[in-house]
Amino acid sequence: MKNNPFTPRKARFDYARHRLRTRRFRRDLFPNFVLFVSFVVNVFFLISPETTQAQDKIRIGMGAFSPSNSAIWVAEERGFFKKHGLDVEAIFIGGGAARGINALLAGDIQFASASGGPVISSMLKGSDVMMIAALNNKGVHRLLVRPEIDTPEALKGKRIAITAFGTASHTVLTLLLNHWNLRQEELNVLQIGSSPTMLVSLQKKIVDGAVLTDPSYFIAEDNGFRVLADLAKMNIHYLQSMLVSTRGYLRGNRDQATRVMRAYVEGIAYFKRNKKESIRIILKKMRMDADKEKYAERTYDQYTNTYFDRVPYPSLSGVRTVLDSIAKDFPKAKGAEPASFSDPSILKSLEDSGFINTLYE
Repeated sequence: MKNNPFTPRKARFDYARHRLRTRRFRRDLFPNFVLFVSFVVNVFFLISPETTQAQDKIRIGMGAFSPSNSAIWVAEERGFFKKHGLDVEAIFIGGGAARGINALLAGDIQFASASGGPVISSMLKGSDVMMIAALNNKGVHRLLVRPEIDTPEALKGKRIAITAFGTASHTVLTLLLNHWNLRQEELNVLQIGSSPTMLVSLQKKIVDGAVLTDPSYFIAEDNGFRVLADLAKMNIHYLQSMLVSTRGYLRGNRDQATRVMRAYVEGIAYFKRNKKESIRIILKKMRMDADKEKYAERTYDQYTNTYFDRVPYPSLSGVRTVLDSIAKDFPKAKGAEPASFSDPSILKSLEDSGFINTLYE
């Protein structure tokens, strides 16, 4: 008969060993265990509601591949949207402002970065869109041409590139032609695509000129192309890029819109105060090679010192410029009140509360 391993003597031995382990646990490990449990409980109760609750999903559509979107990119990269309880997807949808406005009206996105001209034109047609803040009120475009084109008159018959009809670059070209008393029919205007794509077309002699944004026009200048027009130096006020939503969305989602605005102005503040990291984000989002960092730095300096406002209200003088430029096609534009095209109430509430000032302390 086999020996039974569970003898009374062995049972007493196992029990004694268990008692010894228990005393050691109480003496050596239990205090640490209590501290650990206490830490977990405290973290659970102290963590912000924004983190514990499900974050609201928001889509921001960008119609242009431009550094004007830098504050949005910064808010995304540095986690400011998440900080304010938002799961934001900032996407490049292309097609300029027209496609962004259509996506807004279809409900595919909740916010868009779009040029002010097409937004105002859409509103004059009765659409539900509304500007709530400025990404950049001032014109950043420059018309770069081949060196032998030295006057506006010399543009006649030349191939001039824009992103697409109805985009900011097209509106800027229209403003310039009006300023020079030229007609679009006197040029060969081509829809080429984004600013980097237009730069390549200029370099390959596919076009004779292009309406470019930075950093593309820095590169074009360094390659010998002539700046025929610089909107910023010509004192032409223009709504380069606006943060846009719809009246319907703003009425039903005021809290979400306020948190988007908080993250956005926080992105501006961070951009202005953190040069190295902001340049890295520009390089990443604009898909620029590391050897182009000097152009990203020039872009950063320009936006920090000239284009990005601490409190980015849409410019009423910029609205008036747009209204004047489209009055021929939109008779309603002549008597329109500039203030009716923007709703700065969310931004004003953040300014009045002192929130924006704290970002610069």
